[in-house]
Amino acid sequence: MPEDKKGLFDGLINAVTGRDEKAAAEAAKKEAEEAAARAEQEAALRREAEAKAAVAAAIAKADAENKAAEAAAKAKADAAAEMDQLRQELEAERAARRDEAQAKVEAQAHTYVVKSGDSLSKIAKEVWGDAKRWKEIFEANKDKIKDPNLIYPGQELRIP
Repeated sequence: MPEDKKGLFDGLINAVTGRDEKAAAEAAKKEAEEAAARAEQEAALRREAEAKAAVAAAIAKADAENKAAEAAAKAKADAAAEMDQLRQELEAERAARRDEAQAKVEAQAHTYVVKSGDSLSKIAKEVWGDAKRWKEIFEANKDKIKDPNLIYPGQELRIP
């Protein structure tokens, strides 16, 4: 082939090849951009999934803390109720003992042990300062005294 034709043919091949290389370069560039976009999209999805997992973990932790706090509050309320119950029982027992002790004191204060030489009128005079009230003592002790003139040392008489 003559040099002119060869140069023209080579130029044409170079032009076509150059265009193919240019198109291939543009296609490669476009493919690289698409790959980068896909990689960025995958990274964004991965970050979103990690964020969702972190939120789920935070919610689970908060739920666990809330349940623990509720359990502690319930235990505290139960303990307080039990303490109140015990306080009420203790107060009732104290009141019963106090009433029992007071009843004993009143019973002792309202009983009189007959001494040698006593009579109902002497006892009434000693207790109330009025000997004429001996009948009240007699009436209160009819189960123990049949005759108001017969009382015996050591006898316990109720004083109304």
